[in-house]
Amino acid sequence: MLLKIVNMFFQFLYFMITIRIVLSFFPNPINSNIYRVIYQITEPILFPFRSFLEKFIPRGPGYYLDFSPILALLFLDVLRGIIIRLLLAILW
Repeated sequence: MLLKIVNMFFQFLYFMITIRIVLSFFPNPINSNIYRVIYQITEPILFPFRSFLEKFIPRGPGYYLDFSPILALLFLDVLRGIIIRLLLAILW
């Protein structure tokens, strides 16, 4: 049961980050209440990765590609694997 809850939590985070990526392609998504909720959920996860990437890829004028969601999804996948393995070792 606990493993299912952990998996559902990470699936929810993956889904929110994916939705944020898709919404970023539409004009003025920030005015949407749905986008604000998604932003509030995902920004604490994405901000550290964005800050890390800006040290290597400085943000210039105009548009740029934000790779922080990709890094966050990879990190979350690794973290989920570690948590699942720890729970399996503890529970069994």
